[in-house]
Amino acid sequence: MPWFLWLLAAAALGAAEFFTLTLVFGLLAGAALVAAVVAGVGIGLLGQLLALAAATAAGLVLVRPVALRHMAQQPLIRDGSDALIGKRAEVMQEVTATRGLIKLSGEEWSARALDETHVIPVGALVDVMEIEGATAIVYPRELLP
Repeated sequence: MPWFLWLLAAAALGAAEFFTLTLVFGLLAGAALVAAVVAGVGIGLLGQLLALAAATAAGLVLVRPVALRHMAQQPLIRDGSDALIGKRAEVMQEVTATRGLIKLSGEEWSARALDETHVIPVGALVDVMEIEGATAIVYPRELLP
């Protein structure tokens, strides 16, 4: 089989991997590249198929389990101000679309409301939706009057 047909097969398998994200098609695409190299060297069809089979087996047995294990790992722990996103806070000074003050993780933070129409009263509980510089963008935990 000509080497360029193996390259076409590798491209098609790579495109299939792009849409499925199973890692199988990507490994098959890599194996097709190995077969293309073998064909380019001048080895016959039997050698190309053996190279394809060996590369596929190596990928599925050696590479795929390692890749799946890495994909299953928990994401890195957020730190700094990113760790405050999703936390609950208490309003210390009325929070509007432009200003306010909350108590977040034992510290006072400047805050503003996520929804510009909200005016969140003192004592209300809010969730921190994002952090912009030194300002927490908050949303009330309960319906406002």
